[in-house]
Amino acid sequence: MKKFIETIKNIFKIEELRKRLVYTLLLILVYRLGCFIVIPGIDATMLASLQDKTSTGLVGLLNMFSGGAFGNASVFALGVMPYISASIVVQLLGMFVPYFRKLQMEGESGRRRINQITRYLTIVILAIQCPAYMAAVHNQIPGTAFVAVNQLGWSNFVFNIVCTIILMAGSMFVMWLGERITDRGIGNGISLLIMIGIVARLPYALVAEVGEKLTTNNGGLLLLIVEFIVLFFVFVAAIALTQGVRRVPVNYAKRIVGNKQYGGVRQYIPLKINAAGVMPIIFAQAIMLFPLLFSRWDATRGLAATMSNYTGFWYNAIFFIFVVIFTYFYTAVTVNPTMIAEDMKKNGGFIPGVKPGKKTVDYLDSIMSKVTLPGSIFLGLISIFPAFAMIAGVSDQFASFYGGTSLLILVGVVLDTLQQIESYLLMRHYDGLMKTGRLSGRSGM
Repeated sequence: MKKFIETIKNIFKIEELRKRLVYTLLLILVYRLGCFIVIPGIDATMLASLQDKTSTGLVGLLNMFSGGAFGNASVFALGVMPYISASIVVQLLGMFVPYFRKLQMEGESGRRRINQITRYLTIVILAIQCPAYMAAVHNQIPGTAFVAVNQLGWSNFVFNIVCTIILMAGSMFVMWLGERITDRGIGNGISLLIMIGIVARLPYALVAEVGEKLTTNNGGLLLLIVEFIVLFFVFVAAIALTQGVRRVPVNYAKRIVGNKQYGGVRQYIPLKINAAGVMPIIFAQAIMLFPLLFSRWDATRGLAATMSNYTGFWYNAIFFIFVVIFTYFYTAVTVNPTMIAEDMKKNGGFIPGVKPGKKTVDYLDSIMSKVTLPGSIFLGLISIFPAFAMIAGVSDQFASFYGGTSLLILVGVVLDTLQQIESYLLMRHYDGLMKTGRLSGRSGM
């Protein structure tokens, strides 16, 4: 404990790091305040039915990512998810469209152009999602909640247009906050805002779980302790999945330029066990919602009921299979063995015992297939673990922290942020956040 306190003191001794931390905390405070500002013209006291409808499924996931803003009809209701969606689309286009593939290889200028295109695409997505969100709000809350329509005499069309503009401005402002945190704060701003939204729901879920276990005959204090122990080991497993890599050795040939020698060293290519991150779970959850659209017909009502049973066998079995499939798909999209082999060849690098060119591509592709298999199975198990927690008696809200997207985002963002803080400490010759002075895993590559 003394070591930890000394490390915290060292963090605030570094002026640049102190300013970045304070700047990040202030922008996070602005974001959290905005999550409670209800769209003008809507009575905030009549949003209970909307909040009940945003507790499960993909809508519940969006509400968690936005820190409850989605269910509060806040000006930040859509949060950064439209920007995330646009980023995914642009990333996928980079695999199939030559123009975007060329931009990805143009360095800083290409990156700026891609960011600009992503922002424009975010506006397009918002123009579609904002009216859809307002239609959902109209369907879920009483008509008397719309003060601007009932008391000020606005038409529904004008009110929806104004709300759409407000929602679009709110999401773009959240995106701007994330970019400012990335540039002048600590960590990846967009990811950090998502993590803060998830963490903001944790106290409510924790208090509800503790209250339920201590006030009923559902196991009492002993079962609560068991839940926390299991949660601890789940976090350990998620950290192992996030940090796990297969290091491929690469040798660089010696080159003599003037009086200096370049190359002649061995480095490693870190191929992550879970290169796809949380995207397979998000894709799988989106696919699992499609059968619910057919619940209105008798012939498909049974299928819709099966797909809405989050603790049922068939739902979790199909969900697990989808996560495994999408893990392979997204890994193939994000990890390009051909590009890695070409970059190695340009820099005079080679894998010992493997010929450059196609042999290297096949070798890297073989390794990625082998490490992705256990990674995809492990990711699939983590994605369905909340269902097992609910079956064991854990409340729905608290069970979401036992796995799935929220757990992986929490682990990934925290590790990345701690790594950045640790790099500042080590540059000033202070001890790192760990006893060994370095976070194991990524920073060791």
